Amino acid sequence: MQIEIICVGKLKEKFWTEACNEYVKRLSRFCHLHITEIKDEAVNERASNTQIEQALEKEAERIAACLMPRDYIISLCVEGKMLASEKLAEKLANIQQIGSGRMVLIIGGSHGLSDSIKKRSDFKLSFSPMTFPHQLMRVVLLEQVYRAFKINAGENYHK
Repeated sequence: MQIEIICVGKLKEKFWTEACNEYVKRLSRFCHLHITEIKDEAVNERASNTQIEQALEKEAERIAACLMPRDYIISLCVEGKMLASEKLAEKLANIQQIGSGRMVLIIGGSHGLSDSIKKRSDFKLSFSPMTFPHQLMRVVLLEQVYRAFKINAGENYHK
């Protein structure tokens, strides 16, 4: 299975990079994983909703340039569906069975994702109604994808 993770913004701290690298290494036995970092748009603290929407659309253009027609797209967003780890594993297994091409998971920047990307998504996933920094969300996503593959392989993984 090919998995592409598209992230708005870069990892800046070494500890986030090390954590992500560990899960990328662990996932290598289950899938072909690639992470693409998209430049985030600078938005003033006092930006209007219109300015934020314009920034999100610029990020959306960069994201869309990375997508292929047969991709199965999952956007991470607060209004998405929350799944237990076992249900996420089931979802990934179903996506793998339909063989649509790559599975693409998209993590937005500090203002989330544009409506155009959410509408283009095949599934919207939420990890919580809380907001997380995108660096942390990348680690959490990689860990949960790894956990899903372990569950689907019938292997123990609970810590």
